[in-house]
Amino acid sequence: MAQFDLPLDELERYRPDIPEPDDLDAFWRETLAAQEEFALDARFEPVHNGLATIDTFDVTFAGYGGHPVRGWLQLPAVRTGPLPVVVEYLGYGSGRGVPHEKRLWADAGYAHFVMDTRGQGAETPDPDPATGDVAAPGFLTRGVLDPYRYYYRRLYTDAVRAVAAARSHPAVDPARAVVTGTSQGGGIALAAAGLVPDLVAALPDVPFLCHFPRATTITDAPPYGEVTRFVKLHREQAATVTRTLSYFDGATLARRANAPTLFSVGLMDHICPPSTVYAAFNHYGALRNVDQADKQIRAYPFNDHEGGGPTHEVVKLEWLAKQLESTV
Repeated sequence: MAQFDLPLDELERYRPDIPEPDDLDAFWRETLAAQEEFALDARFEPVHNGLATIDTFDVTFAGYGGHPVRGWLQLPAVRTGPLPVVVEYLGYGSGRGVPHEKRLWADAGYAHFVMDTRGQGAETPDPDPATGDVAAPGFLTRGVLDPYRYYYRRLYTDAVRAVAAARSHPAVDPARAVVTGTSQGGGIALAAAGLVPDLVAALPDVPFLCHFPRATTITDAPPYGEVTRFVKLHREQAATVTRTLSYFDGATLARRANAPTLFSVGLMDHICPPSTVYAAFNHYGALRNVDQADKQIRAYPFNDHEGGGPTHEVVKLEWLAKQLESTV
């Protein structure tokens, strides 16, 4: 695919005014405070993974509403002392899979916590309070007429509690927690970075769920096309949908982040258009005065939604190792 968005020099300066609701911070304080009535109850059961160098634990913890959320904790089989932990969120429509699918971070010497995605993976259901509401197929419009019933309110809350669950394991150094993810996982990582105040790094790759006003008009590729189809059928609900999405925009939640960050973007990405990624990057940390030296983005001019792929994994490994040198 060809490049279709703004030229790179304009993308690097692209910092749009993205409206956010006046009660955004209160909404999330209320949402997260309400979860305190549910014990985290993180459980780690060792499982046989067939791997000689990694120990795997089957994780269950209480997410939004106390709903059980699954995950994997992967640890280097040989380790001394508590480890930094990389909490990873997953792409749209995928679940945690099997342990050997994701082993990079444990192979590199980190604890690696992979959170299953409610309703999308095979093992974590979404007890859905929006059942009966109209929605387009998929997850992006599930409960979209009310921010309190919206699907991503539950999922973002799971993401915050996943960090707490990962920190609770005795092999993990709770002071050195990192969030990462690709596509939907990248958008969730940005939300977590904005909602968890003491992370040491965030690594969102080609993040989804950013700058909804532009994303839903510049591309009709899925998943953003779900919103387009919904509003096409329910024209009278356009303003309501826009308002709900504004509570969950990765670009506005990223403004509240304070951890150093490394983004990636594919300049031919038709699923998560480059301008939506740069909007999140350029707003990142704006309310926390994050130093520009602590923000990096790696652009891949000839790549689509795969972004930098394995090449960028090398970049991330090197970048994170340097970030953590000062936290040992």
